[in-house]
Amino acid sequence: MGPGVLSKLLDKIPKQTNTNLLVGFETSDDAAIYKINDDLATIQTVDFFPPMVDDPFIFGQVAATNAISDIYAMGALPSLAMNILCAPPCLDLKVIEEILQGGYSKANEAGIVIAGGHSIMDNEPKYGLCVTGFAKPSEILTNADCKEGDVLILTKPIGIGILTSAHKGNLLSQKQYDDMVNFMTRLNLQARNVIVKNNPHGCTDVTGFGLLGHVFEMAKASQKTIVLEHTAVPILGGVSALADAGCVPGGTMRNLDYLESHIAYGEKISMTTKNILGDPQTSGGLIVSMSEKDAIEAIKQIPDAQIIGYVKAFDGKCLQVI
Repeated sequence: MGPGVLSKLLDKIPKQTNTNLLVGFETSDDAAIYKINDDLATIQTVDFFPPMVDDPFIFGQVAATNAISDIYAMGALPSLAMNILCAPPCLDLKVIEEILQGGYSKANEAGIVIAGGHSIMDNEPKYGLCVTGFAKPSEILTNADCKEGDVLILTKPIGIGILTSAHKGNLLSQKQYDDMVNFMTRLNLQARNVIVKNNPHGCTDVTGFGLLGHVFEMAKASQKTIVLEHTAVPILGGVSALADAGCVPGGTMRNLDYLESHIAYGEKISMTTKNILGDPQTSGGLIVSMSEKDAIEAIKQIPDAQIIGYVKAFDGKCLQVI
């Protein structure tokens, strides 16, 4: 569901108040946080989607990696998960087994117990996880605490949506496919572990609303302006050429349309660049707001991480792309 439609829906949902609910859906954060006591809070998230690759085991890995990432984005570690599975009655049970095995493989890597779940019949297969983590309330990160003077780091390159669209048309080389799968199945665990040791302020991950959409949510929730330097954003190989050729998923247009009034683009920002920055990601990297000194130290320890922008006082637009 695109950000515009989702925003309209959530505007009509009553806001519930509870002194123990530390983070709800008001700031479009990655997970809900509920305080159990002064020393313990639970972090909960849910995510599932249809296949973007043909291999059922890899699909299960990607779906699980994507769902688990929300807990890492809150600065926490996941502990428990439940499967969510939709399957057509005609689907071979071996395929369903491989999807679940893929999910279990990434849960095991993350140190998570999958304790059960729920399944229904559906016309299209879908899979994901409901994930729970625990942390001290003081240790939790949100997308709403970016500080003026911070820089932004991104821990994985973008372009997954364009590559998955190209894959459906058999337009990818083997290397491009392998790179795409590698990044979609890479847990954000190492990035999270490095980040929490380097004084982070705000954090989120990049998924369906694209880099622009999730950075916008950080800026809006923090009441700041974030400046993205487009030439500093890491992009997967072949993505620019594919975007130039018009291989752009429909979700990109929904993302860009929703953000149009909230972004100031520099004169040299092409439509291709906008399409890449608005590209919906599956199991993308973390975006972290922290001091430049801490960011420089952090990116030394996270493969593929780069500084992509900075935070300043709000000046009329939440997001600027230069």
